[in-house]
Amino acid sequence: MTIRVLLADDQALLRSAFRVLVDSEPDMEVVGEASDGAEAVELARERRADVVLMDIRMPGTDGLAATRLISSDPELAAVRVVILTTFEVDDYVVQSLRAGASGFLGKGSEPGELLNAIRIAAEGEALLSPAATKGLIARFLAQRDPADGADLDPARAARLDSLTVREREVLVQVAGGHSNDEIAERLEVSPLTVKTHVNRAMSKLGARDRAQLVVIAYESGLVRPRMD
Repeated sequence: MTIRVLLADDQALLRSAFRVLVDSEPDMEVVGEASDGAEAVELARERRADVVLMDIRMPGTDGLAATRLISSDPELAAVRVVILTTFEVDDYVVQSLRAGASGFLGKGSEPGELLNAIRIAAEGEALLSPAATKGLIARFLAQRDPADGADLDPARAARLDSLTVREREVLVQVAGGHSNDEIAERLEVSPLTVKTHVNRAMSKLGARDRAQLVVIAYESGLVRPRMD
């Protein structure tokens, strides 16, 4: 299957560079380019994009607002957003994940990392495995007391109680950035069983993907950030 990629960045030169890189891969193709968030949302729908590489800072409708619009539109439920940011230490990163992004990537990343990020997002996984990324998320979520529930939808918090013991265990492991194979080894179950628990947790919590599960796990207080 060819991954349909939409590029959203207000810098034409960067879009051109990304297009050359993406189109050089046999399993990917660029299906459109947008210079602002509003255009990105429109093209995501028109071009049936699988993954949107979204610059977070754009004039008009920025990447954060565009991500929120995409993630809240039932017609775009299958679209995955990867946020591109110049500075990885950025409060907008966590806001993007809360808005529905599948992850983020620094613009200074190697070409191979960008291509890998597209593939990971297209598979419905979260770009949250690297330790630095997990630390960043934990640091920003720790800026308030996660137990107060200030940023958590009360309905979603109530759904947390609907998880089984095993689903909670799996959620904790997902929040740790572990893959299905790693979780399976840790819990001594099959990867397929882990995938089933992950899917059930996403359904019960109303999460689009694993990235949203991580945010919910931290914001609900189920997982406490480690600041070491």
